[in-house]
Amino acid sequence: MVSIQVKNSTINGSIRCPSSKSYSHRAVAIASLAEGTSVISNALLARDTLATISLCKALGAEISHEGERLYISGRASFDAPDNILNAENSGTTIRIMTVMCSLVKEGFTVLTGDESLRKRPMQPIIDALSQLGVRCFSTRMNGMAPLVVRGGGIKGGVSVIDGTVSSQFISGILISGIYANSPITLKIKGELVSKPYIESTIASMKRFGVSIEYEKNLLQYHINNSRYYGTKFEVPSDFSTAALVLAAGIIAGGKLTVRGLDFKLPQADSRVIEIIKDMGGWIRVDRQRGEVTVQGTDRLDGGDFCLNDAPDLLPVVSILALKARSAVRISGVAHARLKETDRIANIASELSKFGATVKEFKDGLLIKAPKSCKGASVEAFNDHRLFMAFTIAAMLTPRSVVAGAESVDVSYPNFVDDMKKLGALLENMPDRE
Repeated sequence: MVSIQVKNSTINGSIRCPSSKSYSHRAVAIASLAEGTSVISNALLARDTLATISLCKALGAEISHEGERLYISGRASFDAPDNILNAENSGTTIRIMTVMCSLVKEGFTVLTGDESLRKRPMQPIIDALSQLGVRCFSTRMNGMAPLVVRGGGIKGGVSVIDGTVSSQFISGILISGIYANSPITLKIKGELVSKPYIESTIASMKRFGVSIEYEKNLLQYHINNSRYYGTKFEVPSDFSTAALVLAAGIIAGGKLTVRGLDFKLPQADSRVIEIIKDMGGWIRVDRQRGEVTVQGTDRLDGGDFCLNDAPDLLPVVSILALKARSAVRISGVAHARLKETDRIANIASELSKFGATVKEFKDGLLIKAPKSCKGASVEAFNDHRLFMAFTIAAMLTPRSVVAGAESVDVSYPNFVDDMKKLGALLENMPDRE
């Protein structure tokens, strides 16, 4: 495990954030189902998105790249892959690809992932596909990967899916459901989480020539038989990553500008702008230039923040709370326990090491900032967002050690180097077992 030493830092400057992981996943998957050749510009080539590329290639899509530009020739149906499909650590990959594997002409496909991914719930997609005439089951009969999907196509019909665990299941059915033998009516039961990610899926499908009918509350969809066509798609910068970098600017700035942001396509984590404003942080937004600038502050305001639709902001708001005058309550993120790790429990345990008073609830946290953050040795639990968040928080301490640097290749491989360029005092430490 790779650890870094972090010392009290002040960061300044300008940075372009990596491309959106969410839109890269969706663009690659949809282009792999499209007639003709698509060109995906500014694609994120990190561990999670490389898993999606690998699985699409295994199903028969032709994919090549020049730098961050992908050329993809897709197909509407696939041959059974030669080997087991490994989604690595990517929940988006396995959930979208499970539905795509039902478009295999005949035969069976096995999908799996790393130890963390094999603990993440898949039963909602198993149940939904069963209602649509697709045989899909967990090899361990526990609703988790490895999964087996029988090919032969999607029959169609009515499917009811649990919306309380992840919106990725819904995105998977929307993306591949247009190739069902008959129309699909998809109904959501329970409180739907992460709605903006479904809006991202619908927006991506539209770029490839497909529009679907859906209720405004996103609780019911009608998917007619249709067809994707190859197109040019530019992936926007990632607000999920930008949110962490902006938090670094608030906590450890200086003055920091994040460039290359796209406000045209929906992104759940763009809500960070309003949260920073609500907490009294200094922030300036230039939508035309795609830039957001923040400035460091000694104290922020506390408050209540429901992050049901933006669970990836949980680590961001948690570390901003370290500078709040009053308590910060985060709610609506019970589904964050089902991410790469139990993010609620892990944030609670590690922020307390910095001196914060943290109370854990089923669906969130109550965080009271310390008078000053103390140095600590903290663990990121092989979770890329936790590693980045804890590294930023550690910039408030005299000296801390954060373990798990290798995890950032999931979404932001250059995170440590970029922070150093901005002035962060980070130093690699010897590997530990």
